[in-house]
Amino acid sequence: MQPVTLSQTRYSSAEVERVRVTKCRMSGQLRVAVVGAGGAGLCAARHILSRQGVFRPPVVYELSSAVGGTWVYEDCTGCHENGLPIHSSMYRDLRTNLPKEVMMFPDFPFDPQLPSFLPHQEVLRYLERYSQHYGITPHIRFETVVEEVKPVTMETGEGKLTWEVTSSGGQCGRRTETFDAVFVCNGHYSDPHLPSIPGLEHFKGTLLHSHSYRYPDPFAGQSVVVLGAGPSGLDISFELASVNAQVTLSHGRPPLQFPLPPQIQQAPPVCRVLKDGAVQFQDGEVAHPQVLLLCTGYRFSYPFLDPTQLGLQVQTHLVSPLYKHLLPPACPSLFIVGVCKVICPFPHFHSQVQFALAVLEGTVSLPSKAEMEEEVQREMERKLAEGVKPQHLLNLEWSQWEYYQALAGMGGFSPPPPVTQSLYEEVRQQRQRHPQKYRQLNYRLISDTQWEEVELQPNRPEDWDRVTETQEKERLERNVD
Repeated sequence: MQPVTLSQTRYSSAEVERVRVTKCRMSGQLRVAVVGAGGAGLCAARHILSRQGVFRPPVVYELSSAVGGTWVYEDCTGCHENGLPIHSSMYRDLRTNLPKEVMMFPDFPFDPQLPSFLPHQEVLRYLERYSQHYGITPHIRFETVVEEVKPVTMETGEGKLTWEVTSSGGQCGRRTETFDAVFVCNGHYSDPHLPSIPGLEHFKGTLLHSHSYRYPDPFAGQSVVVLGAGPSGLDISFELASVNAQVTLSHGRPPLQFPLPPQIQQAPPVCRVLKDGAVQFQDGEVAHPQVLLLCTGYRFSYPFLDPTQLGLQVQTHLVSPLYKHLLPPACPSLFIVGVCKVICPFPHFHSQVQFALAVLEGTVSLPSKAEMEEEVQREMERKLAEGVKPQHLLNLEWSQWEYYQALAGMGGFSPPPPVTQSLYEEVRQQRQRHPQKYRQLNYRLISDTQWEEVELQPNRPEDWDRVTETQEKERLERNVD
């Protein structure tokens, strides 16, 4: 009689999953799911794969057909042909506002021949190389939607928490799998925040959010009110001015002190849209723009999570309580990576992932649920007392370095070297003084504590020609069309 193998026997997907989970527990290895294959998700997968004695290879769920997350540029906006929303908010000519020497993962430098401030295509290539170098790509399930991530308490004396992840699409179809931990790495630059502006329905011109902005050409010569003077608002205003659009930069910050192109004027925040479609500002002035472009940021969105099950509140600009800006005290094997803002993203992901894995390995002993919640509350109250606005509670900026030191100290790994902070602060000052010119500078790291500025050639250097070759071809093709 021929032996019957497992593959020859028909089992339900639930039975197969039970066998898989049993084998995993017998081996003592933890099974981890990663939602998203952008910078944070790739970082999580890379470090899980490096700890083969503790973790099984991760399952990485990716909604699109490629790695890179927000760094994947798409000309179209709205939804894909399959009805899923377009995730990326990348615009065609974006260049980084941080130098590659600050942006890089500490264990994976950029090509040193590249200029410091890169077009988005080079950052995407960097993430693709990162994925290939660390063998991450075979573990990614592309074109797969995560429908639900649900905590489940095992029926054991310990009451251990596990996670059921239900997904659909891709090559695996619809299925539910069980994991010991989940890394949520779906980013927060895809769901636009639309401010409440009284009378907005009366606006008769073109209304769009920066999420749907790609390039300035369609707005050439038009009058545009740009609402918001953050990094995107400034960048887009400069782009619009380059095609002779008449830009009103509306914001609530102190007046910008650096020189602006003659096509850009500043105005207070928009307070309402009048019945005739005119836009009124807080100082009572009125404008009749053809375009109202909202550079008003994004809101947190986790459609596959039920916050009440996790003891969380997910608001437009805040997810809380998250111990160390990372894990819900009620469910300390779920890690929401990258919720903080005004940071160096890749070093930030690197530190958070290392800390999270130290928690799972047992290197970090977490306080009790109540103690973690109390610490989060104290920190929030401290910031509010210092005058931080509720929508800015997750902005780290200066405090990010202390944060990385704290994570590293608890998790037993190295924080970003001091040179990262030093160069970050230098670039911030240059950006404030010369917002249109600071990207012309190049830097080189000398050691963990020192950097130097590298003089640029009068015209575009040879390596820059190589970097922008693809971008220039795309522009020429559009002009021909």
